[in-house]
Amino acid sequence: MNKPVARISEQRTIESLTKRQKPRRKVQGIAAALLPYRTDGRIDVDAFQKHLIATERVHLMNAVNMDTGYVNFLTETEKLDVLRWTRDALGDNVMFVAGAYIENQEGDVVTLYRQQLDTIVGFGALPILFQTARLHGKPAKEKVAVYKAVCKDYPQVLAFELSPRFAPNGEIFDESTVRGLIDIPELKGMKHSSLDRLLELDRLALRDAQRPDFRIFTGNDLGIDMIEYGSDYLLGLATFAPEKFAERDRLWESGDARYYELSDALQHLGNVAFREPIAAYKHSAAVFLHLAGRISTDLPHPKSPRRPPWEAEILQDCIRRLGPVVLP
Repeated sequence: MNKPVARISEQRTIESLTKRQKPRRKVQGIAAALLPYRTDGRIDVDAFQKHLIATERVHLMNAVNMDTGYVNFLTETEKLDVLRWTRDALGDNVMFVAGAYIENQEGDVVTLYRQQLDTIVGFGALPILFQTARLHGKPAKEKVAVYKAVCKDYPQVLAFELSPRFAPNGEIFDESTVRGLIDIPELKGMKHSSLDRLLELDRLALRDAQRPDFRIFTGNDLGIDMIEYGSDYLLGLATFAPEKFAERDRLWESGDARYYELSDALQHLGNVAFREPIAAYKHSAAVFLHLAGRISTDLPHPKSPRRPPWEAEILQDCIRRLGPVVLP
């Protein structure tokens, strides 16, 4: 029987929210990797692999074929290439997350997803299910049945709850759907990207009451302090400066008050990079990583929205606030 959950959105007091903070909690961090491009329009494989290795070295997990990696623009061959490049870079037995994206493909939804999962698991990676617009408007029971069928017999899968502000295939689930997803044994967690901290706190309260070992990964690049309340994270913002996110996480776990200054600087970067139009944050990421000397150009995917010419100037200020941005 499902336990009743006190909805955070119905308890809008500072006192009720501060009681939910979890100081000194060990946080699981995942960085959604940017796919860098060269001046000739081709993927910069060498820069991509070096950044994956550097991210793994600071003990953040990589996520590839995500929105940050332009999964909606990649061909099936390119998605396979990304999986192969990632495995080659990280070596055997290093876990990474990879997106299962079926939008604009013809065929049965369950079959399409399971084909993607077979490929991802074949590379030793952890799949995360991008939502599909084909399930929009379906009853909760039907959506949950699809997810159960998709996940059946896989060792571990993650789900995705994505605001349509990021992509048109995204959808914020109703509570019945979330309850049903949490009950699927193969689903080990869900990325929540509503950009609404009160709704995310509702998800955490539901998780705590129903299945405490189920992970909620915040996708709120405008509220990265959600880790203070029990969320882990899977963020595109983390690919800008993975070593700074790793340092922030260590400070939180150790109870070191220097956490706040670094968290504020990272949030400033998030506010700049994830301003409207949100989809252009990937160009911001390319500009930032180019300024930091990690990739050879500041070019996004040719089809991706772009930032204005003065983007480098405001991101240089973000780098100044963060301090030296150097990966081992």
